[in-house]
Amino acid sequence: MSQFPRNFSLQKLARSGSSRRFSTSSFRSRPSTVNPSNGSSKRPRTFFAVGMAGLATVTAYTAGTIYPFPPLALLYPVPAPPPPTDPTSPEYISHVDRIEREITSLPLLNSLRSQPDADEWYESRPYEKFPAERRPNHLTAGALRGPGRLAALPLCRAKYDETESYVFIHLGRGLCGHDGIIHGGLLATLLDETMARTAIMNLPERIGVTATLNISYRAPTKADQFVVMKIRLLDVQGRKANVAARVEDMKGTLLVEATGMFVQPRYAHLLNSVAITQVLGEPPVKRGEDLDAAKK
Repeated sequence: MSQFPRNFSLQKLARSGSSRRFSTSSFRSRPSTVNPSNGSSKRPRTFFAVGMAGLATVTAYTAGTIYPFPPLALLYPVPAPPPPTDPTSPEYISHVDRIEREITSLPLLNSLRSQPDADEWYESRPYEKFPAERRPNHLTAGALRGPGRLAALPLCRAKYDETESYVFIHLGRGLCGHDGIIHGGLLATLLDETMARTAIMNLPERIGVTATLNISYRAPTKADQFVVMKIRLLDVQGRKANVAARVEDMKGTLLVEATGMFVQPRYAHLLNSVAITQVLGEPPVKRGEDLDAAKK
């Protein structure tokens, strides 16, 4: 029969045995994450969020209607009433007269008139002498004339040496592609004509046609406003003239940039260049030259 060691005791055996057993007291319950209300407490918060979102939407819509944000006004413009079409109606005559008064007294135009070199510039109205029988078959001198389109003739302020010019034009809503935004093709047409004018005035026979026209649109051009086309002669090489242009609104915002080359046809000497320059707006006789002519 085996003997227990002398230092062995039943108490130690009990302590060693009990240390190997797991105590149930070590497993303590953790707080439950399950919502006993089964989500019903979230409903008031949801209703509050929906109500606040609806209130914000109504407020934003009301504020946008009274004070429209510019990009939204461009994307969702308010439809404009159609312009008068009867040339004999008081509305038609009043509209044209108003645009005519405004274009001749624009602040930028008046500023140019007060510059120290003002006597080196002259003013003309292109298409003013365009024959009446030819107007119905001409785009900018006939078909596009009238309220809502090109209500007034362009006003050109050019240097006597024909190296620079400012052409003021009013653009109506009838010239839009997207409602409220002037059609890019219409701007290209007007640039082609105003740039060609400077080129033709510098070509030997005063006649030229468009060879190239490069256009970069920088910003949307809004309707129902005046714009200025700033034209500058780059160079003349024989029968070729290179011209640059900028289109700006009356605040100085750049809308379009363009360059073009205009070529004098080989048969130009057979055409009536005097009639062409009269249509484009020829320069008047300078005051000094007029006095010299009177003395002779």
